Amino acid sequence: MAKININKIIYRIRHQYLTLNNVVILIAFLIVASWVWGSLDMMQRNYALQKEIDYKNRELQLTELQRDSLALQQSYYRTAEYQELAARESLGLVRPGEKVLILPKSDSEPTVEPEEQTIIAQQQGNLEQWVNFLFGGYSRSINDASTSDE
Repeated sequence: MAKININKIIYRIRHQYLTLNNVVILIAFLIVASWVWGSLDMMQRNYALQKEIDYKNRELQLTELQRDSLALQQSYYRTAEYQELAARESLGLVRPGEKVLILPKSDSEPTVEPEEQTIIAQQQGNLEQWVNFLFGGYSRSINDASTSDE
């Protein structure tokens, strides 16, 4: 009995689903699907190539800008103004009537004491620091200190 049911199912599949029309539609669907897949693949390839072309164009523009900048620099170095400045700087030349004032080199840094600020911040609690930050308490204390220095 099970064999008869299997044969009926096979017969029904052959005559209902495997008709000539269904096979032609299946083949057409496969052709369309492969065409769509190929089109998407080609679009992806074209997109990647366009990105590469755009990158190369940006590199070209950057190189042209650098070339133009170097050309302008080169023309500046040829001017009499630059030659005079270079000679004055390297040889220490001066114009008639000019006086040169030579200052000693300053090795000291500007006197800013960050240690005082950290000590003040450590003495205050977290809540006080936030309140000062949010409501501008530090800026007022800095303004007060700068006005008292004057």
